[in-house]
Amino acid sequence: MDGTLQIGMKGSGRTAVDGKNTAEAMGSGDLPVFATPAMAALMEKTAAESVGPHLAPGQTSVGTMIQIEHVSATPVGGVVRCESELVKIEGRKLRFSLAAYDDAGLIGHAEHERFIVEREKFMHKAAAKVAR
Repeated sequence: MDGTLQIGMKGSGRTAVDGKNTAEAMGSGDLPVFATPAMAALMEKTAAESVGPHLAPGQTSVGTMIQIEHVSATPVGGVVRCESELVKIEGRKLRFSLAAYDDAGLIGHAEHERFIVEREKFMHKAAAKVAR
């Protein structure tokens, strides 16, 4: 870490709901509405991007946990926006509070943890799994 990570840091992201990120397309259901896995991915991306610039060279963060509740459907043609807040720092473990909205209001919320890792060491360890 470069010392600039602070509790309360916020991030935001957005995506349009299209044929590629529906429950039907992603296999998480059979309806043409924004998929829960797509919401989880948007939330993780938003959290990662909010802290990325504050990590030391050679570091990145990886998702280790997400507890998500999808409370309202968004149809194709809608836009989903996500807001993240860094709520806890425990060494290299980061905890976020996230919420997703469409034009009608809240569609989901989550708690998410990310862990700061050394990019090269992490990839070396991952690659070793298939080299056996």
